[in-house]
Amino acid sequence: MKNFAKVWSAQPTLLGAKIVAVETDLSKGLHAFSIVGLPDKAVEESKDRLSAAIKNSGFKSPKNKNQKVVISLAPADQKKEGPLFDLPMALSYLLAAGDISFNPKEKIFLGELSLDGDVRAVRGVLPSVVEAQKKGFLEAFVPVDNAREAALVEGITIFPVATLKQILEHLNDRKGESDTPKKEIATEPHTMPAFAPPEDAIDVSDIRGQETAKRALLIAAAGGHHMVMWGPPGTGKTMLAKALAGILPPLSLPETLETTAIYSVAGILGDRLMTYPPFRSPHHTSSYVALVGGGATPRPGEITLAHRGVLFLDEFPEFDRRVLETLRQPLEERTVSISRAKGSATFPANFILVAAMNPCPCGNFGSTKECICSPISIERYKRKLSGPIMDRIDMWVEVSPVAHETLTEERELARISDTLRRIIAKAHAMQTERFKNEGRKISRNSEMNVRDLSKLIELSPAVKKILEDAARRLSLSPRAYHRIIKLSRTIADLDESKNIEPEHVLEALQYRPRKV
Repeated sequence: MKNFAKVWSAQPTLLGAKIVAVETDLSKGLHAFSIVGLPDKAVEESKDRLSAAIKNSGFKSPKNKNQKVVISLAPADQKKEGPLFDLPMALSYLLAAGDISFNPKEKIFLGELSLDGDVRAVRGVLPSVVEAQKKGFLEAFVPVDNAREAALVEGITIFPVATLKQILEHLNDRKGESDTPKKEIATEPHTMPAFAPPEDAIDVSDIRGQETAKRALLIAAAGGHHMVMWGPPGTGKTMLAKALAGILPPLSLPETLETTAIYSVAGILGDRLMTYPPFRSPHHTSSYVALVGGGATPRPGEITLAHRGVLFLDEFPEFDRRVLETLRQPLEERTVSISRAKGSATFPANFILVAAMNPCPCGNFGSTKECICSPISIERYKRKLSGPIMDRIDMWVEVSPVAHETLTEERELARISDTLRRIIAKAHAMQTERFKNEGRKISRNSEMNVRDLSKLIELSPAVKKILEDAARRLSLSPRAYHRIIKLSRTIADLDESKNIEPEHVLEALQYRPRKV
């Protein structure tokens, strides 16, 4: 009996992870079982889970022995949360008790145990394996249901584990007739899943008419620009937003790792890895914490779950004004900083905002139908959008009613989202080439700051004159002025033009907000 053993695990922290040493010490005396190292309730309750799992895997339960069991999760000042320490604690105990023998060096273990010894999926596996690979670990033992996400990380061997008994048969080096025979676990191959658009994405060809809005979608996707669509109910605003999610190109491997890690930590990854840009559509009754993240222990919100994808806010003015104002920082800085009593966090929030709104509460103002709203209610409806929020939106697009003849006309059923995706990918490649020598990470035109504009964007005298005239006529703020330049650069990229031409600026100016 060794009396002491140590194995390794990891604690997901925000969108990263910290390596945790799981140490077990056994000593003679009356039965006692304690877990130290700032465990939460889920970790405390693991004493009963791992005792039953060990018993049902063919070994003597820790509760049936007169001994003092102390399990330490180090570092002691790092709060330990969740059931992912069940598996490493069980292995550490069995090692200390001398029931099994293996070398835990360069191995990391993650997983929740059921009472019968099955290993259940846990959240935060991907960032944990990424951190383990950085720290030099060579093998990661994870639940079967988490193996695909863990296999995105190269440089570390992934072993999918279904039961405690299975991992013991794989690891145990002890010789003897009574010992479990050694059986190898097949490793999970490191393969990048095939790209598949979101299941609820709508093909652009399914939308009749609305050519101006479709053009705006193409520009927004190409440069990462925020847009608002406004018009009467039933004109296709929601369909257009879902179509945008379908024309975005697949995520690169680093973007897939980043996005999948966010969903893994949030516990909503499911069985599909994030090879495609996410599409999030929170209801207008959502709180500001649900939208930007937070809570006693900061958690990512909808804007972080939409990172590298689309955040669709339907009924834009119906959101609480406090909720809308929380979008100011994320729209400008592409990150969100949250401070709470238990700590602070900075989450990524590089998304394309697509919002939809009606011209008035009943939706019929300015249309052929009768508007039943009073002037006061219309003004109150419009005032929900503050000037700073409106100034941060690149494109304002009117979505007008479609003629009934257009809805019933014959048309080809060819899907065009794939074609648009290739056009957008070509524009993205031009931007990647433009920003490759920049010191900071920047991938889209919308992410350029003032210094980037002066360094990378050259404007001809004709273009400067158009911009100056428009700035005076439209009373553009400096922010809006720079956003028009960035939008013009994206339109030029779609035309595969080296320079911004006057027609590019004139088209960008068409998307400035008008009276709605």
